Amino acid sequence: MPNKIFVPPPQALDRNLALEVVRVTEASALAAARWMGRGDEKAADEAATTAMREALNSLAMAGIIVNGQAEDSTQPLHTGETVGTDKGPQVDIALTAIEGVTVCAKASHNALSVVAATDSGSFLHVPHNVYMEKIAVGGNLPAGIIDLDLPPEENLARVAEAKGIAISDLVVCMLDRPRHSELLGRIYDAGARVVLIDDGDVSGAIATGLIETGIDMYMGSGGAAEGVLAAAGLKCLGGQMQCRLMLRSEDERQRARRAGIDELTRKWDVDDMVRGDVMFAATGITDGHILKGIRHHPGGATSHSIVMRSMTGTIRHLTARHDFIKHAKLHSS
Repeated sequence: MPNKIFVPPPQALDRNLALEVVRVTEASALAAARWMGRGDEKAADEAATTAMREALNSLAMAGIIVNGQAEDSTQPLHTGETVGTDKGPQVDIALTAIEGVTVCAKASHNALSVVAATDSGSFLHVPHNVYMEKIAVGGNLPAGIIDLDLPPEENLARVAEAKGIAISDLVVCMLDRPRHSELLGRIYDAGARVVLIDDGDVSGAIATGLIETGIDMYMGSGGAAEGVLAAAGLKCLGGQMQCRLMLRSEDERQRARRAGIDELTRKWDVDDMVRGDVMFAATGITDGHILKGIRHHPGGATSHSIVMRSMTGTIRHLTARHDFIKHAKLHSS
């Protein structure tokens, strides 16, 4: 699916759609949480994917998944799949039913269900299962303060100066991966502190935009589709992000070209990856930096979600109590 030139629609997305979208992430998070800590990644993923697909198809929209969970059209929630009732606004969707399926299976931290929705043609389309270099910071900082082409020490110094703090006061989040060993060492040598996470780099990047997390920067590499999702969240938060594809083979380069990306080494910022008004919703599956996970209680569960919109800058934190017994009766009647 080629990247399309964004043409503003005649009217903005329905603001009520944001609250409808959070019902989608709630459904998939609740389904995944039944498999939390049971060591079965496949079952957790299938449950969350099924629940998300059903919930998306109940929404009054003509949606198309731009960055999905697979490129194979036989798989659910694949890139190019149409979702919704086909009655309503044309909407592009980026999603992941479980961001952090391994940590969900282990009942570890930062598993989320995430959906972002924007005007048709606004998302950067990236090939599935490729990586990106990433660097991100939150809002209220000078434009262009971070740059992937600068040494990490320089990025740290610039952010610390802008915040009026010492580098030793900065907290950087990154995935705990062997590929980050050199970068990690340089950050330590510069004096900054590092929060290493097992998975969930969408939440890690978005945490930079939420002051209560204590995370100042995100650095490292991770999934490209997750980079676009993180950009959607940071656009709502007024944050900054730079990403660049890491294409390791000719096959990956060809898939990037088929996705409509001609400049394979280009640095993408937030507005390159998300060009229009965007709505972002995430629900915690397990506890993490930005959300609490699902809490089960007799007959139901409690979910914790965040819903944001870039046009208004509105950030809503939603706690919902779900009654499984009443829900089952409603759907059986």
